[in-house]
Amino acid sequence: MNTTLYPGRYFQGYDALSILGDEISRFGKKGFVVCGPYVFENHLPSFREKLGNAIDFTVEKSHWECSDEAIGHLSRIAQNAKCDIIVGIGGGKTLDKAKAVAHTLKTRVVVVPTIASTNAPCSALAIINTPTGRFKDYLTLSKNPDVVILDTKFIVNAPVRSLVAGMGNALSTWFEAESSHRKYSTYTTDRGIPTTAYSSALLCYESLLKYGVLAKIACEVHAVTPALEQIVEANTLLSGLGLERARLAAAHSIYNGLTVLEQTRSFFHGEKIAFSTLTSLFLTGKPTAVIDEVYTFCDQVGLPITLGEI
Repeated sequence: MNTTLYPGRYFQGYDALSILGDEISRFGKKGFVVCGPYVFENHLPSFREKLGNAIDFTVEKSHWECSDEAIGHLSRIAQNAKCDIIVGIGGGKTLDKAKAVAHTLKTRVVVVPTIASTNAPCSALAIINTPTGRFKDYLTLSKNPDVVILDTKFIVNAPVRSLVAGMGNALSTWFEAESSHRKYSTYTTDRGIPTTAYSSALLCYESLLKYGVLAKIACEVHAVTPALEQIVEANTLLSGLGLERARLAAAHSIYNGLTVLEQTRSFFHGEKIAFSTLTSLFLTGKPTAVIDEVYTFCDQVGLPITLGEI
């Protein structure tokens, strides 16, 4: 039996946040908003304006790792405030915390990425770290986010390094899907992998090669272009669907080990995944032409092919 998993609704585009209030109000009357520290300190008034009078809400700035301790702390605040919908605004760790809190309290969750650096917005998964940032476990959630709203007006004004790191993370999607298919592996649902999973994963890889450099250039000059939209979708939706339905493999296993090493702390998640993907190509005996293609892509967009002294 094959299983297909999706987020409830996915919105992407320039000024997509204009629908935030309408979408949130479909699910409840009182919200608990988990904000990353940068968003809290620089963009909170803008988000308050978008929410308007749609719902009453409580805002919490969360600068912790996505750890069991952080999830427990946020869950208690949301429960005491009697919130019936959780909203995550920020990067991957913030969104994972929001999803985990919603999972704990059995409530709806809306996620609003402000960078396109991971596929966390679309997945029914939260990466649990220790409070010091070492990988601890994967938390499998009961469902995918109810709504994903990705405003490319915010993405294009975020650091270019974040967008490139998202490409690094997405780079693993096709190769891990291919490995999982060869091994008949199961993951989120313990069932088979549908054909659409491979189509999404392959399209993700092809989009990176075709639009990656152009999207980086667009981000450098803060321009929302078709190439940038393609890469944002690849980093977030296509990679997320590949993760959910085509499973993880060597690249993420290598990444988990890298989080233990102090020398890798300065690298973003996707930068470490890119290095791990390149490593996995040697482990799985990929043809030289494929390795060269990935190596060239990393070099063109500025992804690290070494991680310092390790």
